[in-house]
Amino acid sequence: MIHKHAQYYLEHIKDDIPAGIVVFLVALPLCLGIAMASGAPLFSGLIAGLVGGLVVSWLSGSQLSVSGPAAGLTVIVFGAIETLGSFQGLLVAGILAGCIQLVLGFLRAGIIGAFFPAAVIEGMLAAIGLILIIKQVPHATGYHASYEGDESYMRETAESSFIDLFEAFNMVSPGAMVISGVALLILIIWGLPVFKKQAVLKQIPGPLIVVLWGVGCNLLMMQFFPAWAVGGEHLVNLPVSEQPTDFFNYFISPDYSYLTNPETYKVAVTIAIIASLETLLSLEATDKLDPLKRLAPTNRELKAQGVGNIISGFLGGLPMTAVIVRSAANINAGGRTRIACFIHGVCLLLSVVFFARYLNAIPLACLAAILLHTGYKLANPSLFKHFYHKGMSQFLPFTITVVAILMTDLLEGMVIGMAVGLFFVIKANYHAAITLVQDGMHFTLLLNKDVSFLNKALVRKFILHIPEGSTVTIDASNAKFIDHDIVEVLENFLAAAPDDNISIEVIDLYGKEKMPKHEAMVILNQ
Repeated sequence: MIHKHAQYYLEHIKDDIPAGIVVFLVALPLCLGIAMASGAPLFSGLIAGLVGGLVVSWLSGSQLSVSGPAAGLTVIVFGAIETLGSFQGLLVAGILAGCIQLVLGFLRAGIIGAFFPAAVIEGMLAAIGLILIIKQVPHATGYHASYEGDESYMRETAESSFIDLFEAFNMVSPGAMVISGVALLILIIWGLPVFKKQAVLKQIPGPLIVVLWGVGCNLLMMQFFPAWAVGGEHLVNLPVSEQPTDFFNYFISPDYSYLTNPETYKVAVTIAIIASLETLLSLEATDKLDPLKRLAPTNRELKAQGVGNIISGFLGGLPMTAVIVRSAANINAGGRTRIACFIHGVCLLLSVVFFARYLNAIPLACLAAILLHTGYKLANPSLFKHFYHKGMSQFLPFTITVVAILMTDLLEGMVIGMAVGLFFVIKANYHAAITLVQDGMHFTLLLNKDVSFLNKALVRKFILHIPEGSTVTIDASNAKFIDHDIVEVLENFLAAAPDDNISIEVIDLYGKEKMPKHEAMVILNQ
C-alpha cells in the first residue's frame, strides 16, 4: 500500500515541485501580511504557514488544499489579542480551538457548513474584506502615528478605525504611497485576462512581483531620494538567525495561566467555528477546481486542521484554516498531490532559517497593497449587485451580516446574519408548506412536505377564507410530516364545517403526526 502511494506521488512530482514553489511565493507575503493585519508578531504568520505545509498537508484528506493563516481570522485574532491583553493568551485560545475542531471531526460535524446560508457566509467574507481595506490604508500610506497601534489593530470600534483611516491621509509618507500605489496597479494588471493568457506570466504570482517591486523601489529611494525611503519601523522585522539552530529560539510559548480566563474559551469557540467554516468552504471550492475531480472527506479535514492549530499554538503561530487563494494557486500552477503543499512548507522553512535578513527588506506598504487587493476581491461591489438581483431574501441577510460585523464583531455579526437568514428560510417554508387553491366554490387545501406548528396561523387564515356552502378537499398526500397542532386545527374545522354547510373530503391526513390513526378517529368522533 505504501509502495502504491509512493509511486502515485512520484508520478506527479514533476508537476508538484514547480507548483509548490509557486504556492510558496504566494504564501510568503500573505503569511507576513495576515500576521501584520492581525496585530501579531510577523514570525507567527510564518509558523502557521510552516505547520500548514509540513504537517497538515499529510493529515488532510485533500490532495490540493493548502493550509495557513487566513484573512478570515484577522479580525478575530486582532480582537482576541486586545481582549485577552496578550499574544500568549491568544496562543492558548488557538490550542483550545484546535481541540474543539478535533472533537468536531470525531463527531462527524463536517456537514455543519451546509447549514449556514450562503448569503451569510458571503456577507462575513465581504465584511472581512472591508475591514482589511480600512485597516491596511495606514500601512499603505506610511502613517507613522498608527505603527504602535499595530499591536492593538482593531482598537475599540469601527468608529475608531474610520478615524485612523482619515488621519492616515493627513500624515502620508510619499515613499510608502508610491510603493503601495504601484503595487496595487501591478496586482490589478496581473489579474487582467490578457495577462492570464500568457503562459509564462501565468506561472509568476502577482504578490511576488509586488514584493520584488517594493524591495527594489525602496533600495533605489534609499540611494537617490533618502527623504522618501521607507524607515525601519515600516519594514518587515523578522528575527535573524546567526546560526541555523538560533531559529528555535524565536518560538513564543503560550501562557497557560489564561486557562482561568473565561474570555479565552469564548475566543477559542469563535476561532473554532469561523476557522472550521472557512476550511469547509475552501475545501468545497478546491474540490470544484480539482482537475481530477477528487472529493475530500470533510471530517478528516476538521481533524487535520485541529491538529494543525494545536501544533501552531504550541509553537507560537497564528490559528490557521484551509485557504482558497493558495489552494487555487496550487491548482493553477499544475499541482496534483499533497507533495506540492509540502514543498511550499519546505521553502517557507528554508527562507525563514537562511534568508530572514533579506525578507526584512520588504516594506510593509507592499504587503498592505496585497491585503488591500485581497480585501477588494472579498468585498467586490459586483457581489452586492449579485445578491441584490437574487432578491430581498438573499440581499438582506447578506447586507445585514456585513453591517452587523462592521458595527459589532465577527461572532455577533454572524449571529445577527444567521437570525435574519433563518427568518427568510422560515418565511419561505411557511408559505411553501401549505397552499389554498380556489376553483369557483371548490377549495383545495394542499399540505406539502413537512407542516410544522409554525404554519398554524396560516392554516387558520386559509380556513377563515373559505365561505359558507363551499366544498373543500384537504389533500395531505404530499406531506411527510404534519404537526399534531395542525391536525388539531383541521379537526376543529371538520367539526364546525356542517354548521356552515361546508362539505369536506380528507385525503391521507392521519398517521403523519406520529399518532396512530385509530386515536385520531376517536378524537374526531368526540
